[in-house]
Amino acid sequence: MKLTVLGAGRCVTGSKYLLEWKNYTAMVDCGLFQGPAENRRKNWKKLPYPAHDIDAVVLTHAHVDHSGWLPRLVRQGFKGPVYCTPPTASLLRVLLPDAAHIQEEEARYANKKGYSKHSPALPLYRAADARAALKLLEPAVFDTWHELRPGIRFRFHRQGHILGAAAVELATKVSGGDKKTIFFSGDVGRYGTPILREPEPYPGSDVLLLESTYGDRFHGEDDPRAALTEAVRAGLKRGGIILIPAFAIDRTQELLYMLHELAVDGDLPEIPIYLDSPMGIEATAVYTRSRDEHDAEMRQFFADQVNPIFPSNLTVTPSSAESRKLNALKGPAIIISASGMATGGRILHHLKLRLPHKRNTVIFVGYQAVGTKGRRLVEGEPEVKIHGEWIPVKAHVSQISGLSAHADAGELTVWLSRREREPAAVYLIHGEYEAQQALAARLNKEFGWEPKIPDLGETLTI
Repeated sequence: MKLTVLGAGRCVTGSKYLLEWKNYTAMVDCGLFQGPAENRRKNWKKLPYPAHDIDAVVLTHAHVDHSGWLPRLVRQGFKGPVYCTPPTASLLRVLLPDAAHIQEEEARYANKKGYSKHSPALPLYRAADARAALKLLEPAVFDTWHELRPGIRFRFHRQGHILGAAAVELATKVSGGDKKTIFFSGDVGRYGTPILREPEPYPGSDVLLLESTYGDRFHGEDDPRAALTEAVRAGLKRGGIILIPAFAIDRTQELLYMLHELAVDGDLPEIPIYLDSPMGIEATAVYTRSRDEHDAEMRQFFADQVNPIFPSNLTVTPSSAESRKLNALKGPAIIISASGMATGGRILHHLKLRLPHKRNTVIFVGYQAVGTKGRRLVEGEPEVKIHGEWIPVKAHVSQISGLSAHADAGELTVWLSRREREPAAVYLIHGEYEAQQALAARLNKEFGWEPKIPDLGETLTI
């Protein structure tokens, strides 16, 4: 079997891994590249393998850097099944049409304002491509072996990162009749976070492909709840609007949970909260329905007939007209809107309006990839380019890293330490190169492993 790294090799986004056997081809993940323009341009390239010859796709979870290129793959001729967990399928039915809508809207806006380098600006894919991709979804339950073809099977392990997130354990026959297992970590979640069950430990495998997003850092011992309280209180004192760019899936729900908890405990007043993300609104409904994936505390809330991710002070604004009305909103109020790294979506319109005014506050609540507007803002740049215009940054910008849904270096070590057998080969993926080098050194010291760091386009022989 050959494995080619088509994405998330020495970078964080664009997760795609092509698996080739003699008479069968599959992909694990099908994600969008995000961040710098040079990364985003990769989304327009064809795969080095014909899409119509790929037999199946297996998705670890619904984040767009793992699933958002699927409509493009379908547009290029892919017709095979797409295997994912049932909660992931539910989220994709929200996420992929929304991603297509954003692609179409941004192309339309670029043509209207004339800031695109291409004339006319075109969407990467359209709503019809997203609908076609959704027809290919084949939900597959956790902890059960599913056959791709005779001699090749896989099963999902819960990862806790977002609703439905999984690691993929792939078992395959190799020459001589032996079997090998290849374990794709997907994105490893954290311990002790609200709403979802914790990640299941790494069981061991012949080959391990391990994410490394936070391979060089620790989230710290600071309580993210206390940090959020302090940031929101400071924003309230300024008297303006508090903008929180947040991924529509998981980060938004975790924020709503914490803000509800802080209001109930009296740490924050019950200020108006606006959820201005169609995908975030629908994802919150999916989280509400997915009772089997809730942790014990979340189940107890629902037993008491309380929904902590849809509190009474929350207003949702699904339509564009309702979103535009928020332009006239006076503080104090919180607006939560996607995307989490300010790479697209409605948050850009809010930032464009609110950044030039010092009374406003922007709170980033997670990792900001190199080249994103979020990264530039948290690094203190005095102006950022939004929709072709340079916008001065006068608002107060802060970052809370403790809310990240990714395990840090220490948590990855804990997740790995419960294995039942040693991997013969370890490859670090889905991380910036410096983070991967740091994690490789840590794993060598802790376990005696010698991880390799494949680059984009590199082919590994399993």
